[in-house]
Amino acid sequence: MKKITDAILLPLVGVALMLGLWTAVSTVATDLPSPIRTWQESKVYILEPWAKRGEMDQGILRMASYSLWRVAKGYFLALLIGTPLGFLLGTSKALQNMFDPVIQVLRPISPLAWLPLGLVLFQKSEPAALFAIALCSMWPTVVNTKQGVQSVPQDFLNVAKVLRLSRWKTLTKVLLPSTLPYIFTGYRLSLGLAWLVIVAAEMLTGTPGVGGFLWQEYNSLIYSHILLSILTIGLVGFLLDRLMGMAEARLKAT
Repeated sequence: MKKITDAILLPLVGVALMLGLWTAVSTVATDLPSPIRTWQESKVYILEPWAKRGEMDQGILRMASYSLWRVAKGYFLALLIGTPLGFLLGTSKALQNMFDPVIQVLRPISPLAWLPLGLVLFQKSEPAALFAIALCSMWPTVVNTKQGVQSVPQDFLNVAKVLRLSRWKTLTKVLLPSTLPYIFTGYRLSLGLAWLVIVAAEMLTGTPGVGGFLWQEYNSLIYSHILLSILTIGLVGFLLDRLMGMAEARLKAT
């Protein structure tokens, strides 16, 4: 019974409280649509989630799929760059000292700053968005991978030396298994950042997707559709995090 309460009843109570607060605020801020009004004005996007009536007039799942596809490409690029970079920094003190100041300077830069640079470099919105996603989301993977490598017990490395393992075998048989939990934590954090970046990228470039739709509806002053976009962004981010959390838990259990 307690498991049912924790897993179902308490989250439902939390959702009900948030809906009640939303309703109460909408009575004071008259421009803010209530939950019922938001549903009435946005239900066509939900009930016909894959419909395509125009470039920016599409079902909410179709627009989310555009955003997810961009995130997948930028996220994969971030992992391809961030994982080996983290291993290099973790295994070489000289490289860490050389590049740590650079990383600490680049990490806090907003995607709103990287995207214009991407547009200058690539002259097109799609590769500029991928550039911003990859560059902003790679740092948790770099940092966690580096920490994982540095946390490998020295005894493991000494055994590898005694057995005269090659660098490749030391990497695949010693370092990688020991650092995998750290790496996966970095991947999970990077995915959350990638989803945050795509919204900003689509808003600035006006490309089809949840962020582009949100910006269009803001310019049109259709507040119920803005709320629909915000809820979609939150729900997709929640699902992505839960899926990565389940994969991480399964990894740790093996």
